[in-house]
Amino acid sequence: MKIGFIDYFLDEWHANNFPEWLREASNGEIEIAYAYAMIDSPRGGLTTDEWCEQFNVKRINSIEELVAISDAIVVLSPDNPEYHEELCKIPLQSGKRVYVDKTFAETKEIAERIFAVAKESGTPCYSASGLRFADEYLAIEKGSVQNIISWGAGRISTYSVHQVEPIIYLMGTAIEKVMFVGTEKHQSYVCSFTDGRKAVVSHHPGHVPFGMTMDFADDTSKMVVADSYHKNFAADMVNFFKTGEASITPEETILGIAVIEAAQKAEKNPGSWVTV
Repeated sequence: MKIGFIDYFLDEWHANNFPEWLREASNGEIEIAYAYAMIDSPRGGLTTDEWCEQFNVKRINSIEELVAISDAIVVLSPDNPEYHEELCKIPLQSGKRVYVDKTFAETKEIAERIFAVAKESGTPCYSASGLRFADEYLAIEKGSVQNIISWGAGRISTYSVHQVEPIIYLMGTAIEKVMFVGTEKHQSYVCSFTDGRKAVVSHHPGHVPFGMTMDFADDTSKMVVADSYHKNFAADMVNFFKTGEASITPEETILGIAVIEAAQKAEKNPGSWVTV
């Protein structure tokens, strides 16, 4: 199976690691064969041609051509979700299986529009945070968690997905409102569920590992650092490319984006609830 990469620019962490992860997870049955990028790296990294040469991938000069010759497509642009709707438009009308990298969209409205294109054309599509597949989270019984304090690096706009999606996986989809309780430098917000349960999401500067402290109904607690996720994440993508069956529903992905959007609105008025 030959996969095509579509990216804003290619020399970024996900594009540099996905080829080997997918090759290993598929026992060599899946390879990244083609790549398209809107621009060369703006960070002084490899140009598109240099990246393609280093990874032994054929450069394609248009999204249309890449979609036509690929068996399935990965839309990357992980740190620039503002380009996802544009980059996804043609792939999601193709009927071929499409994985869209985090963060799926900037707003709930855009997320709904993207999925609507896929639904109308019958194109299998999903998006996920790799952290959702951490061994440390998968070992927890879904629905058993009563409270979470989650932490990680990065800003709300681009890295909150790595905390929000695991929270949705562990605690369910009934998040009704959020409140910002952090500062400009140390962003933090509370997610409130309809049944009163709470999850705190906290962002920290520097290389802070992703992890959680979880409280359970039997008055026990557990702290975990999410460290082992690459293999599970890649295996999930391989299964999707082979079967067309996604492990995450569009509704879950859209909810995650809605929470992140609400958190950014809440930051402008700390201490007040914002409906998701």
